[in-house]
Amino acid sequence: MLVYFWGFLYRKYVRFWLKWILRLLTGKCELQRLLDGSKAGAQRTLRIGRHTELTSSFQVLRNAVRVEEAEVEKCVRDVMKEKKIGQKDTGFKTNLHISLLQISGYKTLYLSVENLRKVPYDSDNEEHEEQLIQLWNLLMPHENLKARISKQWCDIGFQGDDPKTDFRGMGLLGLVNLVYFSKHYTEEARQILSRSNHPKLGYSYAIVGINLTEMAYSLLKSGALKSHLYNAVAGLPQMEHFHQFYCYLVYEFDKFWFEEEPESIMHFNHYREKFHDKVKGLLLDCNMVLTLQN
Repeated sequence: MLVYFWGFLYRKYVRFWLKWILRLLTGKCELQRLLDGSKAGAQRTLRIGRHTELTSSFQVLRNAVRVEEAEVEKCVRDVMKEKKIGQKDTGFKTNLHISLLQISGYKTLYLSVENLRKVPYDSDNEEHEEQLIQLWNLLMPHENLKARISKQWCDIGFQGDDPKTDFRGMGLLGLVNLVYFSKHYTEEARQILSRSNHPKLGYSYAIVGINLTEMAYSLLKSGALKSHLYNAVAGLPQMEHFHQFYCYLVYEFDKFWFEEEPESIMHFNHYREKFHDKVKGLLLDCNMVLTLQN
């Protein structure tokens, strides 16, 4: 009860007077002080996001984190006008512009990923089929696929004769992720596929890949990926950056799996959650960037 009462007093009275005194002493508004005192990247942009949530009376800034890319520049000017910040303060202008791009871009990226996830794999769609065959050719360049419906699909870790049934949970997003990793990191993808056929520690490569798509998606949806993306991208996060994070997960999960030496594939869910917790822990560091190169 006492904590709640103090919180109410702080928000209603103390915070206002504290901001007023600091403005007199520094000649800068709270937003200027926040930007000046924060390291570029996640530290700065996460603070801007929290400031926006707390400053319910500052409608201009609250609107700014919801706009499209083309409107960000105008919103920055509106904020500077509202707060009586001179246009010559180019540092403030640039830093706020970047942070607002990152915040609005994160939301746009999530919608793009979600829309792709909602697209079901359609075997009558020529583009879908082409991507599936491309996946086979990237992973198995020296072996021809004898038929579209074939037990050969199990060789790259699908469950049955027709991979389309394995994409139900993540839709087309699962396939696009698998193809992206195989296309941009072909050597690594083939090595991991080979390791996944280990007689004792093996796992279903494609099925695990789709499972890791769900992990990347859930981290994005929960907001856990903000620190990584705000550090990795000085502007709008794109689908490319989501795919790159997925590649990190695939590569690191394979290492994690063999380091842990599970008793059998029947314990997959346990080790999957253990790996998930490890990644979430890393993402709590606001200086973290998780890339395959690292």
